[in-house]
Amino acid sequence: MSGPEQTGARRAIALEYDGAAAPRITAIGQDRLAEQIVALAREHGVPLVENAELAGLLGRLELGDEIPETLYLCIAQIIAFAYRLRGRTPEGWEEPVETASAPGETLEPELPLLPGPSVQPHRGKP
Repeated sequence: MSGPEQTGARRAIALEYDGAAAPRITAIGQDRLAEQIVALAREHGVPLVENAELAGLLGRLELGDEIPETLYLCIAQIIAFAYRLRGRTPEGWEEPVETASAPGETLEPELPLLPGPSVQPHRGKP
């Protein structure tokens, strides 16, 4: 049995998020088409995240599908990271105040860019 999972095919998935509904799949491609999707995203300054496992899950969806609820947190982290890269925040959002609990102690800042629970961006390859 062969398929993208067995052959190591390169995959690219593009998402669109308007803030009103769940993100939707706007492009799906493998190999050459995946390279074209990535090149077009780079040309237009679209942030890229490389995650083969996530691409495998999203690649099972159809063009125009909303992402499933089980992937909301993962995709929210990516969107939050993209917002942070562009210096954007949702309306009404305020930067969290950092406080140290002991003299000389420093805390790593959190990057909660979406309303709701605090999320940290994926720190893997862009």
